[in-house]
Amino acid sequence: MNGPQDLGGRDGFGAVQPEANEPLFHAAWEARALGITLAAGALGHWTLDESRHARESLPPAVYYQSSYYEIWIRALEVLLQRHDLIDADDLAAGDAAPGPAHPKRLDPARVPAVLAKGGPTDRSLTAAPRFAPGDRVVTRLQAREGHTRLPTYLAGRPGVIEADRGGHVFPDTNAHGGGEQPQRLYTVVFQGGDLWGTDAEPGSTVSADLWESYLEHA
Repeated sequence: MNGPQDLGGRDGFGAVQPEANEPLFHAAWEARALGITLAAGALGHWTLDESRHARESLPPAVYYQSSYYEIWIRALEVLLQRHDLIDADDLAAGDAAPGPAHPKRLDPARVPAVLAKGGPTDRSLTAAPRFAPGDRVVTRLQAREGHTRLPTYLAGRPGVIEADRGGHVFPDTNAHGGGEQPQRLYTVVFQGGDLWGTDAEPGSTVSADLWESYLEHA
């Protein structure tokens, strides 16, 4: 998916300006946005990949004019309505109608354990790997509307397999209700010159973790 979030290798969006001693949250509402998003995700109606796809599917004009946690909240509005947890009237009122407690509600006492557990994506595989460290590969050119973790600036570019990371949930299917369908994940190293030509910094490289179906033998 070539969405507004896919800015790697693009020009015209201004310089990256790191903030010295940047706080975890810039305002109290940002902490609340994080908490609401985690609590809603714990209900189990969508996957991490679907939530990421919802953020990346926001219209560019909305995405580019929103701060980090604004993007989270705008995507959460989409997910809550998509899964019938709120409706348009609830959203307009800013308060959902009272209802029975959700069986998977995230009690405050469980928050530390849930955060510590995280969301591991590693899965076992029975198929042998198609590639090995040192193999030269090229990424596939993709023209798909759905979710993908292959950055546009790496599509169709040559690289070298650096490491086999084992099986992991395949986000392209998991984002759209197609199940985890785990695939092997590889770290692939790309030469800067193969990405940006003669304008690349001499000796520069980019490493990316990419799923097996993104790759072909060079």
